[in-house]
Amino acid sequence: MTSKSLAIVTGGAQRLGKAFALTLARRGYSIALHYRGSANEAEHTVREIRDLGVDCLPIRADLTLPEKIDFLFSIVDEFKSPLKILVNSAAVMPAGDPRELEVQAWDSALDLNLRAPFLLSQQAAKRMTAGGLIVNISDIGAQKTWSRYPSYTVSKAALESLTKLLARSLAPQIRVNAIAPGLVLRSDVVTEEQWDKLVARLPLRRAAQPEEITSALEFLIDNEYMTGQTIVVDGGYSLI
Repeated sequence: MTSKSLAIVTGGAQRLGKAFALTLARRGYSIALHYRGSANEAEHTVREIRDLGVDCLPIRADLTLPEKIDFLFSIVDEFKSPLKILVNSAAVMPAGDPRELEVQAWDSALDLNLRAPFLLSQQAAKRMTAGGLIVNISDIGAQKTWSRYPSYTVSKAALESLTKLLARSLAPQIRVNAIAPGLVLRSDVVTEEQWDKLVARLPLRRAAQPEEITSALEFLIDNEYMTGQTIVVDGGYSLI
């Protein structure tokens, strides 16, 4: 591997995670690309990153299992590059009525969306001996009461609190911030009709482009006086 600085992106095979990984690759970072089930997408993303002339190593791991986080970092340690950035992007969004939500659906969201970023940050901090940046990917839902996605909204709200706690604890060597996107890419749990209705309510009347979210990551890299903050990029969703 090269001596370029290293960035870890969890959930980096597709959707916003892929956009974050490509953005970092374009800035010259070697990429440790985590994925879980999206093997085909990961293969394509790795190829795109390597085509940019930087190293990329795919790492398959179930981050809901603490021992797999240890495994991920055992692979990361094979890089000869100093770890500078961790982007905690992997997430799951179970749906369900709060009165009937099963324990498994609750635990799956909290384990991946909250506990995993905490454990990943612990491990990253041990390796960011010369300083670094941790960016947690939250959601505008952290500020909402989305009763259809109780475990998701709770996990993202807690993630923003964790961001502040880690920012204070890991300063001054390591900065910790979060990005809270609004409507960007429609997921399978939302129909096209539902999506169009949501977008129509936004003050800006359109969904975000992925690069409008990844630009927040670039801002956090460049502005070294930012820590403990959540940057909301939501087209005005938080206003309604």
